Amino acid sequence: MTHRISQIPEGLAGRVRHAFAENFAAGREVGAAVSVWRDGREEAGDCGGYRDAEGRLAWDHDTIALIWSATKGMASACALRALEEAGVGLETPVAVLWPEFARKGKGRITLAEVLSHQAGLGALDRTDLSMLDHEAVVRAVEDQEPFAEAVGGPGYGPRTFGFIVDEVVRRLDGGTPLGRYWRREFGEPLGLDLWIGLPGDRHSRAATMLPPRAGPASAHPAFSEAMSRPGSLTRKAFSSPGGLLGVTAMNAASARSAAIPSMGGIGSASALAKFYAMLAAGGAWGGRAFLGPAAREWMLTPLSQGFDQVLRAEMAFSAGFMMDPVAQDGTKVRELFGPSTRAFGHPGAGGSLGFADPDTGLGFAYVMNQMEPGVLPGVRAKRLVESVYSCGAAA
Repeated sequence: MTHRISQIPEGLAGRVRHAFAENFAAGREVGAAVSVWRDGREEAGDCGGYRDAEGRLAWDHDTIALIWSATKGMASACALRALEEAGVGLETPVAVLWPEFARKGKGRITLAEVLSHQAGLGALDRTDLSMLDHEAVVRAVEDQEPFAEAVGGPGYGPRTFGFIVDEVVRRLDGGTPLGRYWRREFGEPLGLDLWIGLPGDRHSRAATMLPPRAGPASAHPAFSEAMSRPGSLTRKAFSSPGGLLGVTAMNAASARSAAIPSMGGIGSASALAKFYAMLAAGGAWGGRAFLGPAAREWMLTPLSQGFDQVLRAEMAFSAGFMMDPVAQDGTKVRELFGPSTRAFGHPGAGGSLGFADPDTGLGFAYVMNQMEPGVLPGVRAKRLVESVYSCGAAA
């Protein structure tokens, strides 16, 4: 059961549909959607399967899904817009905006270091905190001493990152929570079916997230080993603050409605791809500038690259966005975001992915409900990305 978009060029659209169908034929999917936007329109897209484990509810163009850490790209765009609007540069210490952040030797940590996961704040020592208690987590961040092994990073913050970015936006915009800021500045103006904090009347459209199936070990054994080792920074990072640790916990209405900027975004592949197409087009859409030249440069400029002490892999980040790491000879270490060295975006646990390719003006997104092991997208997303570029993105 697959929905197909009409009136699109056969080349790119056909390749994407074929790769999408192959993922289903290989038994890798329950329900999923893919979308490619460019030049103000959706050039390719498909959706199909089921949004529930029992196979009773078809996944159609109205289905929305949790995107996990792909939410961080949305949150980062909010922070960059708020900083640019306030005339605050990335070299500014976080404590200038948020004085309490300076505790435990954090007074000199800059916005650039926080946004590129170099601050050593990817985990918290406190174990009694809930993801749903924003104020308590913010106080814990203020009292947290950076983890020395991750200072200078990268040292990914799977959970803490969203709280820090949210608090920066609140300090810049009169206390406005990031989820509300997202809808006001991006979601509503762009007409995006994409949320950080899902309204109650939209819950019936959300796909049920399904835990990874039993099978072969993760493609990232170093990460899996660190996750299983008590006391490792990796395990601390993915469990602090606590709560909502299991896949099925995120299916609860309370979790979907909670505005969790690290991992609570919910929406359609088409909306996520449109958002990234706007970023790929320089932050402008429909005659309106959503981001200015400073924010555009922040998104495109790598700020950190190296062996990530949390993800246990070579990683690279600009201001809040993940990039593919690049070797000394200028070639990519991997192509999660296609061939362009300037491409940026963010994956989500279990396989979801969204990114912008400024070289082609393309925005890509893939969402699904059948999780796979690991935090970096696997074969399903890679197959779809390869289909976009297999004959050149402009074909």
